[in-house]
Amino acid sequence: MENVNNTEKVAEVGALGLFSALAGWMGWLALLYGCCMTADYITGTAYAIKAKTWSSSVAREGLWHKCGSLITVGVAAAVDILLGLIINNIPSVSLPFPYSTLLCPIVLVWYIVSELGSILENAGKMGAPIPPFLKAH
Repeated sequence: MENVNNTEKVAEVGALGLFSALAGWMGWLALLYGCCMTADYITGTAYAIKAKTWSSSVAREGLWHKCGSLITVGVAAAVDILLGLIINNIPSVSLPFPYSTLLCPIVLVWYIVSELGSILENAGKMGAPIPPFLKAH
């Protein structure tokens, strides 16, 4: 049993290492965003069920909103690629530092913070105490 447990641990660490190597820090940001979107949808649904106000049309609107945000992240990534191609391949355009990405991480962080705020809002509506420094004033 101990050998199986160690094998599972090695496989998990290997998978995380592979993900990090392939996706880098941007991959972790994207994964965090996906987790936050999922948690927001689940907490919003849980609150609506608790309040007996769940509606499929409202749920669909929330999913459409999330799809729109994914499109926005994709556009930001495309703009980063375009800027990188211009800056790194046109000799007369240069920066004092190597350009790889700028807009996509900013957009991802903005959406992550928005999702976290929505999760807190849903938790508060369900009755969880929210520390005052996390509440909007």
